[in-house]
Amino acid sequence: MPVLNRAELSRTGVIFVALLLAICATGAAAREFRAADTQTEDYPTVQALRYMSALIAERTGGRHEIKVFHSRQLGEEKETIEQTRAGAIDLNRTNVALIGNFVPAMNVLAMPFLFRSIEHMQKVLDGPIGNEILGSFEPYGFVGLAFYDSGARSIYNGVRPVKSIADLKGLRIRVQQSELMSQMIRSLGAEPVELPYGQVLTGLATRLIDGAENNWPSFVTTDHYKYAGYYTLTEHTMSPEVLVISLKAWKSLSAEDQQIFREAAARSGQFMREKWRDLEEQSQRKAEAAGVTIVRDIDRKPFEDAMAAIYAKAAQDPAAAALIERIRKVE
Repeated sequence: MPVLNRAELSRTGVIFVALLLAICATGAAAREFRAADTQTEDYPTVQALRYMSALIAERTGGRHEIKVFHSRQLGEEKETIEQTRAGAIDLNRTNVALIGNFVPAMNVLAMPFLFRSIEHMQKVLDGPIGNEILGSFEPYGFVGLAFYDSGARSIYNGVRPVKSIADLKGLRIRVQQSELMSQMIRSLGAEPVELPYGQVLTGLATRLIDGAENNWPSFVTTDHYKYAGYYTLTEHTMSPEVLVISLKAWKSLSAEDQQIFREAAARSGQFMREKWRDLEEQSQRKAEAAGVTIVRDIDRKPFEDAMAAIYAKAAQDPAAAALIERIRKVE
């Protein structure tokens, strides 16, 4: 073993301290964060997550990046939310209706007929209300980073065109694994069937279910339109998607890196909106070309009136009632 003299020991100590300071100055060691998304590889939310990863890699000099697991590679949404809460998955893109099982404010955003239009929803989410909601996740094991668009959800089936509430009677309609969504379909006179997203196509093909409810891109990219030829523009919910990071992963980041993640997430949200608009138009055109019957002109008021019991129940929670009122007042 070589023997170091005092000067060499001193120089070695200086180099060691300098390396420690460099590590502290640049945050934690390089890390790859795992992100879950149930959608396909070319879906706007998946593209947005990859865009966010590129921004983070650039801003951190390659120290951090996100590996995106799409197409339910890490499980269905209900499972990945639980894993994210436990810290086994770092980031998760999910619909607000499902994460509402953990974060109460999300149930408000999933309320049927809450938003008057997509523009109204975006104004709410881009403003103080949206920021407050994203800031409410931490007590439940998550940190809210950004909202993604999810368009308007409508009802489709393979039995008959739905032109009124009466036409829904007896139909077995798939809903997300959410009590709120089951209540909504039940209030419309149909029978809700809670199924994971990945099982809907098989359910339609085997007639386990008669129909489902979702936006244009989900209706088409999953091939649901091949088995459900009647699409009614109920546009009953305009609940967004939300991007969260586990509290465990968040606390592993320096304050500087946390800011980088927040800014990259916000930019990915705008990127996603542009991709979403294009896909919505393409999906609707593809459904029309395939011969799907689209019921556009319906009287929405009876559908809205049928939600009275759901809103009465929500009003029992003062916080939920106040949030609903604030959202409705946004012009």
